[in-house]
Formats: sequence, structure tokens, C-alpha cells
Amino acid sequence: MDSGKNFLMPGVSKREVLAWASYDFANSGYTTVILTAVYNAFFVSVVAENAVWATFAWTLTITLSNLLSIAVIPVISALADAKANKRFWLAVMTGICCMSTATLAYTGPGTLASAVFLIVISNTAFNAGVSLNSAFLSELAKPEAFGKVSGWGWSFGYLGGIVSLAACLLIVFEGQKAGLPADVYVPYTAMSTATIFFVMALPMLLYVKERSKPKNISFEKTFKRIRQESVDSFKLLKRYPEFLKFCVCGLFFYQAGIAVVITLSAVYAQLVMKFTTAQTITLILVVNITAAIGAFVFGYVQDRLGHKKTLALTILLWIIMGVMAAFSHGPVSFWIAANIAGIAMGSSQSAGRAVVAVFAPAGELAQFYSAWNVAVWGANVLGPITYGTVTWLTSGDQRTAILVTTLFFVIGLLILRRVHLPSKTVC
Repeated sequence: MDSGKNFLMPGVSKREVLAWASYDFANSGYTTVILTAVYNAFFVSVVAENAVWATFAWTLTITLSNLLSIAVIPVISALADAKANKRFWLAVMTGICCMSTATLAYTGPGTLASAVFLIVISNTAFNAGVSLNSAFLSELAKPEAFGKVSGWGWSFGYLGGIVSLAACLLIVFEGQKAGLPADVYVPYTAMSTATIFFVMALPMLLYVKERSKPKNISFEKTFKRIRQESVDSFKLLKRYPEFLKFCVCGLFFYQAGIAVVITLSAVYAQLVMKFTTAQTITLILVVNITAAIGAFVFGYVQDRLGHKKTLALTILLWIIMGVMAAFSHGPVSFWIAANIAGIAMGSSQSAGRAVVAVFAPAGELAQFYSAWNVAVWGANVLGPITYGTVTWLTSGDQRTAILVTTLFFVIGLLILRRVHLPSKTVC
């Protein structure tokens, strides 16, 4: 971190900022292990017993959790703002996520309903926790340092994902050494993930102060405010048609493709490429490192090349990745495709976030990012459910599914070409 505290709000220590960033470390294991690398493939192959509809069932589960998140999170956020108790709600959501994640260790063949319920609850609580934790940023850092302080959490998050994956790899190796079948030891990666999540979330829950003040408004007024904010978001998009084009079309489509990769990469690796659990975990671990490097390097590329061109370049990388993955028949080409995805992962999300900041006038940043988050959540619904539906309709053809969902990136790139950024930036 920089020397001095001139980038922090008065009364905020670096220790407190580190405690805040530790929550990114804590929760990244959930997405990496449960949604991306391990449990998703276990759900399809063991819990759903590799049925023709198994991948569709997984994507439908993720869709349900994201739809519930869209409904629940604005309410929780509004209540937390009204009562100035974000940390209380963050503790509640963290506890729910950790407990339901740990309970996944007891799922297996014949527990489909329980597994679906636990994933829906844990992912909804996870999404709420991310939103609540992000809300502390403006209380910790000065506006001119939002990117810097947010970046610390983002970087720390990649490290958390790597640590969680390393712990899972140890569980897998020990299980194999003991001669146990995968359906016995793999579920305990969920227990490990929940434990790391809970322990690393404690600094945030114990040391970060609540600095906002209660608004002392009734529940009725709170919900009225939620409705009004929704109306304001629609009015904002109407006033900024180029941002609407970017948000609803360009961002929506490429984020849908990213959501497919996050939630189904391990399923593809194990069912199509015949990777073992250990090979899949190792692959995702390496890709996390590649993603961290990509996000760092492309930050400099973006400053030189411009936001729009950089985002277009990263989407092009996603298209190359999708085609390579669909036609890969050996581990070497699939490893190359996976690491292209790693490079594109952090860089495309970072570039997209920067474009939102370019569009947002002073004083309307929160509203613009609120609209951006809605587009991302919508993409998280559209992408996986499209992939799952294609596998269901094609009797489990994962290669066709990855090609179809690669079209999200193609459409996003075509629409991005028609988006005009404000003249205050290089595009």
C-alpha cells in the first residue's frame, strides 16, 4: 500500500482497509470452488447422476439463485442503509452462506432437491454479501482512490481463490491416497471452502466500523424508496441512450458468456475433456493466476489503447477461447483455451467497469453502477440457462452448447462497435 493515509477517509486506518479487503479473500473461494472448479461438476456427475438433463438442472439452479438475488438484495441493501447496520446484515449473509456451503458436504446421489436448495440459498447469500461489503468502500476511501482501494480487494480475492483451490487439491490427493471414491472425498471440499470463508471474513466483521448514520425511516418508506430507485434507473437509461446500448446489449451479452465460463468450465473439462477432479482443480488454479496477471497487464494496455478498444480486444479473446474449447480434443489445446479465458476474465471485467465510470457524470456514479449490476445479474441468468437448455435439447452435447454461448461474445462485440463513448476519453 502507499505510504501515508491521504487516500483514506479521516479516521480510517490501513489495518481497517486490509480487514475490509480480507472479505474478498474470504468469499472468492465460494465462486472458485463451488461455482467454477469443483462442486458444479460434482453436482452434474454425482448428484444428478449424469442424466441428460443434469447440466440443465445445474444452470437452472444458478438461474434461480440469481433471480432470488435480484429480488432480495435491493430490499436488504435498503434496510441496511436505513438502519445503518450493513455490518449486521453482512454477518447474517456470511453465516447463511458458510452454513449452507458446509452442508453441501452431505450431498450426493439421491439428494438433488437438497443440493438445489443449498446452492440457491448459499449463492443468494453470497451475492448479498458482495453487495453489502462493496457498500463500505465509500466510507473507507476518498473518491479519487476508489479504484486503488477496490483493486486491493480484487487482487486479494484472486489469492483467496488460489488458497481455497490448494486446500481442495490437498483433500483430493489425500482421498486418492486413501483409495476412496471421488463421491466420498469431493463433497468435503465444500466444508473446507466454508471454513476458509468464515475465518477470513472475521477481520471484516470484527474490525471495520459502521460509519453511516441511521435514516430513521419506516419500512413503508424504505420499500417506496426501492421502487423509486428502480424508476430512477430506468429514467437514467432513457437519458443516456449510448449507456443503455452498452448496458443492455454490449455488456449484457458478453457478461452472459463470461457467466457460462464461470459456472460450467469444470463441467466441460470433466465431461468433454475427461479431466479428473485433480486435473480440473489444477487447471482452474493456474487460470486464477493467469487472470490476476491479465487484469494487471491490461490495466496498462487500457491506458494506452483506450477503453473501448481494450474491451473489444478482450471480447475477441473470449471468442477465440470459445472456438478453441469447442474443437479441443486433447489437453494441450484445452489448457491454451483455458488460459486465454484467464487473461480475458479479469481484463474484460475491469475494462467494462472502467467504461461505466467513463459514462457516469459527477454525482451519478452510484446510479450508473446500479444499472451496470442489474445488467450483470441479468447476464448471469441468461448465459448459464442458455447453455443448459442447449445441452438438454441436444442430449448432452456440450460442444454445441459452448459454440452457441460463444455467440454472446460475438453479438456483444458487434454491438460494442456501435457504442459511442463520451468524448472525455480515448475510445
